[in-house]
Amino acid sequence: MTLRYRDILQKAWPVVLANASVPLLGLSDTAVIGNLGTLSDLGAIAFGSVIFSFVYWGFGFLRMGTTGFVAQAVGARDETEVRAAFMRALIMAVLIGVLLILIQSAISSVSLSLLQGSDAVETITRDYIATRIWGAPAALVLFAISGCLIGLGMNKTLLMVQLVLNGLNILLDIVFAGVWGMGAHGIALGTAVAEWTTVLFGLWLLYRALSQRLKASAATNEVLFIPVARLRDKTRWRQTLTANGDIMIRTLLLVASFAWFVRQSAQFGDDVLAANHILLQLISFSAFFLDAFAYVAEALVGEAAGAKDVAAFDAAVRKTTELSGVCALGLAAVIVFAGNSLVPLISQHESVIAAAATSLPFAAMYVALAFAAFQLDGIFIGTTRTREMRNASVVSALVFFMLSLVLMLQWQLAGLWLAFIGFVILRAICLVWYFPALRRSIALS
Repeated sequence: MTLRYRDILQKAWPVVLANASVPLLGLSDTAVIGNLGTLSDLGAIAFGSVIFSFVYWGFGFLRMGTTGFVAQAVGARDETEVRAAFMRALIMAVLIGVLLILIQSAISSVSLSLLQGSDAVETITRDYIATRIWGAPAALVLFAISGCLIGLGMNKTLLMVQLVLNGLNILLDIVFAGVWGMGAHGIALGTAVAEWTTVLFGLWLLYRALSQRLKASAATNEVLFIPVARLRDKTRWRQTLTANGDIMIRTLLLVASFAWFVRQSAQFGDDVLAANHILLQLISFSAFFLDAFAYVAEALVGEAAGAKDVAAFDAAVRKTTELSGVCALGLAAVIVFAGNSLVPLISQHESVIAAAATSLPFAAMYVALAFAAFQLDGIFIGTTRTREMRNASVVSALVFFMLSLVLMLQWQLAGLWLAFIGFVILRAICLVWYFPALRRSIALS
C-alpha cells in the first residue's frame, strides 16, 4: 500500500496532543499548590518534579528501545516477537522500578545535596519523594506500554492512555491537595495513584490488542500469550540490553548538553538565564510537533526494516522528513513573528523580555534546523541502530562543550547560541554519515 502524507498526519496528531497534555499536569500542580499550599510546598513540588524528571528521563530507553524492536517484529510478521519485545521491556521496567524504591533514601540525599533548598523545603521534598517513589514501577511500565503502542502504530490508543494518566492525575491533585489540604504530599500521592491506575488500564488495552493480533496471525498453532521460549533467549536479551544501554548513554548526553547550555547562560546574569529558560520552553513546545513525526518514522521504518522492504523504508524516511521539515519552518516562523508577544505572557520583567528578544532569532534557527536530528533519531531508533546514535551523541556533545567555550570568548551570548545550534546540526551530520550503511543493511538483509 502506498504511503500517503495524510496517513502520516493521521498518525502524528495524536502524538502531538499526547505530548501537549504533559505540561498541563505541571501547571495544575503549580496552580493547586500556588493557591492552596504554602511556599515550602511549592518549592518541594518544584524540586520533586525536577528530581523525578531527571530519574525517569534516564530510563527513556524503555520507550524508545521497545518501539524499534516491536516495529521490526511487526514488519517481519513475527507476532511472538512482538509480545516478547514488550515483555522484556515490562520485566526491566518492574525491576528498575523496584530498585528505585529500594534506593529512595540515596536518591533523596544526593538530589537535595545538589539542589540545596531551605530546611522546610527539603523536609517536604523528602516526604514527596518517599510517597511518589511507590509509583516508579508503574511509571516505567507506562514507558514500555507507550513504546509498544507506537511500534504497533496505535497512536490514538497512546493518546487515550496519556489523557487518562494526566486527567486522573489532575483530578486527584485537586482532591488530595486542594479539597483535603494534603499539600505536596497529596500531589505526590495523586501522581502515584494515577500512575498505577493508568498502568492497569494501559495493560488491559495492550492485552486486548495483542490478543487480537495473535488470533489473526497465521501462526494458528500458537496458543501461549506469553512467549516463554523467547523470554529465555539470551541472545535477544543481550541485543535488548545493549540497545537500551546505548540509548541511555545518548539520553544522558543530551540532558548534560542542555544542562551545560543553562549553566553557561547563568554567566551572563539572571536576566539572560531567565530569558534563555523561556526560549527553551518555546523550543520544548516545538518538540511536541517534531517528536510526533519522529515517532511515526520510528514505527514505519522499523516495520519496513523488519519486512526487508527498501522501497517502504525510503518512502517512510522521505515523507515523514518532508512533513517534519515543513512543520519546523512553520514553528520557527511563529517564534520569529510571535515570539515578542509570547514571551511577556511568561514573564513581565522588562529586562527578561529584552534579553529574550535579542536571542529569539537564534531560538527560531534552532527549531528550523533541529528537525533533521529529530527525524534521524526516529529512523535509527526504529531500526535499533543504537550504537550509531550513541556515537553521534558522544561526538556532538563533546564538540558542543568545547565549541561553546571558544565561541563565547569571541561573541559572548551569541557564541553560546551558535554553539547550541551547531550541536543539533552536528548530531544530524553524524547520523547522516551512518545512514547509507543503515540503508544498505536493509537492502542486503
